[in-house]
Amino acid sequence: MPKTISKDVPLAEITLRRYEKPSSSSKRELTRKLCLSVGLLQPGDSRDIVVDILQVLLNNKNKKILMNSEEIRDQVVAQRKKQRLAMKGVASSNVRRQLKRLKDLYLIENIKNQYRITDFEDMHVIFNKHVKEFYMKNILERVEEYFKEIK
Repeated sequence: MPKTISKDVPLAEITLRRYEKPSSSSKRELTRKLCLSVGLLQPGDSRDIVVDILQVLLNNKNKKILMNSEEIRDQVVAQRKKQRLAMKGVASSNVRRQLKRLKDLYLIENIKNQYRITDFEDMHVIFNKHVKEFYMKNILERVEEYFKEIK
């Protein structure tokens, strides 16, 4: 009988991509490039609902509005209709999955099933405080340990 090999499950992971400098593109295009840059969206992916979810949360950040997943979904659907985009990925279950992915990257947080941009902060502050200084630092330290162990 073949041996069962345990799966190596990462404790944390992040994908980073470098694109051209941000230009005066539309807000949606800038959000799309951000999602591509941190691996929330794959190049050429037609299911870009995560872009609209993040955009909805960003639009409500300055008003300090917390929203549940159905309210987010409703605003995403309205936004996609207005922009004449396909309704791919707008199922409630997929919206919740995308919210979890944004939460796992510390870009958003939830409080009693209500979501918001983390601390209603600006995105660059969230990136520096939560992603760069905490999340990436821990990953890089562990990778360095493997490099040292190999010698």
